[in-house]
Amino acid sequence: ALHTLVRTLAAGAADPADPRCAAHLHGPPLAVAAAADLAVSALNPSLDSWDQAPAASEIEAALTRTLAAELYPYGPAPDALVTTGGTEANQLALLLARERHGPALTVLHGANAHHSVPRAAWLLGLPPARSLPTPTGTLHPATLDEALARTPGPTLVTATAGTTDAGLVDPLDALADVCARHGADLHVDAAYGGLLALSPRHRALLHGLDRARTVTVDLHKLGWQPVAAGLLAVPDATDLAPLGHTADYLNAADDTDAGLPDLLGRSLRTTRRPDAFKIAVTLRALGRDGIADLIDRTCRAAQHLAGLLEAHPRFELHAAPTLTTVLFRPLGARDDDLAALRRTLLKDGRAVLGRATADGRLWLKATLLNPHTTPADLDALVTLLEGSIHP
Repeated sequence: ALHTLVRTLAAGAADPADPRCAAHLHGPPLAVAAAADLAVSALNPSLDSWDQAPAASEIEAALTRTLAAELYPYGPAPDALVTTGGTEANQLALLLARERHGPALTVLHGANAHHSVPRAAWLLGLPPARSLPTPTGTLHPATLDEALARTPGPTLVTATAGTTDAGLVDPLDALADVCARHGADLHVDAAYGGLLALSPRHRALLHGLDRARTVTVDLHKLGWQPVAAGLLAVPDATDLAPLGHTADYLNAADDTDAGLPDLLGRSLRTTRRPDAFKIAVTLRALGRDGIADLIDRTCRAAQHLAGLLEAHPRFELHAAPTLTTVLFRPLGARDDDLAALRRTLLKDGRAVLGRATADGRLWLKATLLNPHTTPADLDALVTLLEGSIHP
C-alpha cells in the first residue's frame, strides 16, 4: 500500500521544492522539520491535557514564549497560541477582540486583506466586516483615518504584513498611530511576512508590528515547516484568558491546583498535534541566524527574477518585490490568454504559477519560497515562459 500510494502521490504532486513550482504560499519543508513531524506522528501525543503530552506541552510553552518575544520585544509577558495556520489565527484574533468589546464590534480591513478576515467576522456573528480601498495595494493611513472617523463604537482594524497577491506590507507604524488616535484595536495578519522579524536585513519592513494587540504568523510559509504551523501572538499572556475552558476529564480543578498545566485554553480545538515540536527542532537546528539566512536568500531570488523580467523585452514587471512574490505578464497578452497559459503549463507539468489581479489586469504570479532556488533555475524558468507565449 505504501509503495503504490506514495508513488502515486509523488508522481502527481506539485512539488514545492521544484524551482518551477511557484504558485502559492506553500514552501518546501525542511528535512529536519519533516523528520520531527514523523516522530510526533509515531508518538501521537495530544495537547488537550498534560498527562497525554508532558514533554510536548513544555516544549510548546517554551517555543511560543520565545517566538512571541521576537514579535513583542517590549511586551510584559509575550505568548502565542499554536494554530493550523493564518486562517485559524485570524479567527482567534477576532474572537479575542469580540470578547474584549462585545458583539457590536466593527471590523475594518483593507481590500488587500486575506479572505479569512471577513469570513471570521461572519463565523463569529459580528456585523459584516467593512473593506477599505487599497488602490496602491496597501492600506493608506488617511483612508483608515477617514473610515474610523465615521465608525462609532468599538473597532478592530486588521492590517497585513505580506499580502497574498503581491507580498506587500501595510505601513504598520502609521496605521498604529491612526488606531491610537481613535481608540481602535489593531490586529496584524503577518502570516506571510511575520518571520522577517528574525532577519536583521528585512525586519525594518515590520516596524510598528509590536504595537498590535494580536499578530498572526504562519511558519509553513517563510518558516519552511510542514503544514500546519501557525501562531497567534499577544504581548501579554493574560490577553488569552477569555479562551479559558474547563472539562473535568481534561483539566479538573484539583489537578490544576496541584500544579498540572492547564492546556485546554490554549486552543479552540480539543485533540491537537504538538505542531510546535517541529518548529522547536528547526529553531534549535538552525537558530535565528539560520532562519534569517534562508529568508534573505529567498528574497534575493525574488529580486533576481524581477530583474530578469524587467530587462526582458517580452515581459512586463508589475513592481519590484517587497517580499518574495513577483507579478509579471507577457507584453500585449490578453487576460484570457494569460489564464489559459497558466492552465496549460500546469496541465503539461512544466510549471505551476499563480495568478493575481492588480491595476484592473490579470498578472502571472511567482511566489518564491525555495531558498535553494538558483539564478540558473530562474533563468530556465524565464526561458520556459518565453517559449510558451505566442509571438
